[in-house]
Amino acid sequence: MADLINRLFLSGPDLVDVLFSMALSTIVGLLVSQLYRGTHRGLNYEHTFMASLVMLAPIVTLVMLFIRGDLVLSLGLIGSLSIIRFRTAVKDTRDMVFIFWVIAVGLGAGTYNWSTVLVASLFVMLVVVALFYIRYGHTRNSDFVLAVTGSDSYDGEKIRETVQSFTIDARMRSNEVENKHWEVIYELRLKEFTSQSADALIAQLKVIKGVQNVSLLAPQISLPL
Repeated sequence: MADLINRLFLSGPDLVDVLFSMALSTIVGLLVSQLYRGTHRGLNYEHTFMASLVMLAPIVTLVMLFIRGDLVLSLGLIGSLSIIRFRTAVKDTRDMVFIFWVIAVGLGAGTYNWSTVLVASLFVMLVVVALFYIRYGHTRNSDFVLAVTGSDSYDGEKIRETVQSFTIDARMRSNEVENKHWEVIYELRLKEFTSQSADALIAQLKVIKGVQNVSLLAPQISLPL
């Protein structure tokens, strides 16, 4: 009977350890999700992904608490996970890093490595913040696609001189003339990575005789700030 009671109800010290592990993983997961939102540079992000980061850490902690070094349970867990198909595609490798981070937090909390979880998470947070503020990996210039269309007269030399005065490198990719209408497309890299330089280039191209429309496209996922 005493064995049954012990199996149904945790003793005092065990209960405190379980609750602390679950609470710690949840709090750290919440901090990780807030850091993800604060350092995200894209146009938008999935709000459900933030909630998933918070929930994933205590769930992994719970799994580790169930296993507790039991080989049979660990093999059963591997077998159960093998029949689950995860169809959600991770679009950004940075999202995958945050997922792996909260999984590591859950593993550490579930094995009672509380100090390691706190110290390591604090260290990773500092690294993420530092990379965000120094804009690590961002280029100082940017590649663009320039499309210039017009009718009647076509002053290709003037257009080429104007483009070259604003760019480090410019290559013509298409030059199409049909009846009175023409279109020329360049791949280029601006000398200055600012919206003012792009506006000046467009303005100077529009004053050229025969130019009707100028389009400057940035193929990057994250547009320049």
